[in-house]
Amino acid sequence: MNYKIKMSRRLQQIDAMISQSYQHIWDCCCDHGFLGLSLLKRQAADTVHFVDIVPALLRQLESDLKIHYGQVQNRSRWNVHCSDVINLPLTSVSENPESDKHLIIIAGVGGELSIELMTAILSQFSNYPLEFILCPVHHNYKVREFLISRQLGLIAESLIIENKRGYEILHVALNVTEPITRVGSKMWDFSQKEHIDYLQKSIKHYQRIAKNPQQDVQAIITQYQSLRTPIDSAY
Repeated sequence: MNYKIKMSRRLQQIDAMISQSYQHIWDCCCDHGFLGLSLLKRQAADTVHFVDIVPALLRQLESDLKIHYGQVQNRSRWNVHCSDVINLPLTSVSENPESDKHLIIIAGVGGELSIELMTAILSQFSNYPLEFILCPVHHNYKVREFLISRQLGLIAESLIIENKRGYEILHVALNVTEPITRVGSKMWDFSQKEHIDYLQKSIKHYQRIAKNPQQDVQAIITQYQSLRTPIDSAY
């Protein structure tokens, strides 16, 4: 089936970070569903779930899915859910809900909303073998602090610069021993000017916040500045 999928660089990177198979992948806040469509096309899961709260978007997506993929695409099934992410029906779609592997993708929304959604999901399904891929639009430091507080571990992370904006992508899960750091560890590649520029922007962002005496962000600034050591030593 020759159905072209146009994905941003950010979505392409999320797609590339999914290297193993799952029983269920949830493309949350899926918008036009480009990421989920790519995952469906390459059979990354037994079932790919498209989740959004905009009925018109999902009606069009479901119509496209029926035309181009039918109900079954080479054993990989799909479902469309017009639902808030806090109400993901994990138990009703799974024959073995506590053993099936679920990957929940939350991308393209703010950090505070990402935390709200994660809090709801973890409170309901803390005993499930869940993995998450997160790509918040803002508040990456706050999201990382939340993940650390909930004792999630790092599977992988990546930094993508698209349209002069940086996006941190985190693949995390419970019962993973690799620690998550507040300012990132594995995602940095300071041989790339884009990464150096993103770090500088992050430092300047918190330096502006620090001008407000009611905002104590010096510890955050220090953590980001500590990442500059390998850069400075190279010059």
